[in-house]
Amino acid sequence: MRSYLDYLQDILDNGTKHADRTGTGTIRVFGRQLRFDLTEGFPLLTTKRVWMRGVTEELLWFLRGETNIQSLVQADVSIWTDWPLQQYREATGADISQEAFEKQIAEDDDFAEKWGDLGPVYGKQWRDFAGPERRVDQIDRLVEGLREDPQSRRHVVSAWHPAQVDDMALPPCHYAFQCFVEEGPPGSPDRLSLLWQQRSVDSFLGLPFNIASYALLTHMLAQQADLTPHELIFHGGDCHIYQNHVEQVKEQLTREPYERPRLRLHPQDALDNYTPNDVNIEDYDHHPALSAPIAV
Repeated sequence: MRSYLDYLQDILDNGTKHADRTGTGTIRVFGRQLRFDLTEGFPLLTTKRVWMRGVTEELLWFLRGETNIQSLVQADVSIWTDWPLQQYREATGADISQEAFEKQIAEDDDFAEKWGDLGPVYGKQWRDFAGPERRVDQIDRLVEGLREDPQSRRHVVSAWHPAQVDDMALPPCHYAFQCFVEEGPPGSPDRLSLLWQQRSVDSFLGLPFNIASYALLTHMLAQQADLTPHELIFHGGDCHIYQNHVEQVKEQLTREPYERPRLRLHPQDALDNYTPNDVNIEDYDHHPALSAPIAV
């Protein structure tokens, strides 16, 4: 994962400072690419800990087509809570804590239905993309295409729906991905690569999460189509480091990457059937840097 550290250094060296919607400010560059050979191990950072359970829960939430935070909250995953919590506070004037809000979301279905929905975000677009005359389950179509016509150039999934962006709690940051199948070595299955495109990249907190998520998705898709995971490619637009993360980034840059861990993915007969228990990362916790957390 040296390439990720080089990418962070590139932003520090060549980025310019800008204000942003959060009021924090960023250092940003435009247009960067990272490539990860999945045959060399699972691309999970070893210079700081990445919360793989959160990665897994969120990806499965996407794949279930869900847009309500209730199931995430019930799994103790709070990464999408900020937006509905802010909306609730603004609409009601209630001075409610995140803990109290999440407790009510988890336990009260009516409350969750009213206040926990994020609008037509990733899961909606991946599994139920609404066109003028029909709806498309893009994930089902992708899996079928990888099985039946693997050499096609149409293995594309889009989360960006121009007519629905304004109805989303947050427009998709990683807005599209494309799969590519090529012949493997003689006697081996064909190889699957995945490229995802991201318009806005929180390079310290968000990108390691995104890398792990799309790597896991690539392994799942490969398993479903009898392919071998090959290459994962990130293509970023506005690639930035928040100014309040600069010291943490510098700390991470002093750490030496270790050998990548390995993913052991328990097979399932359908993409919809994977559970968090099917995802196991081996040889990860022993890396020394992971016992030295970076404060955020």
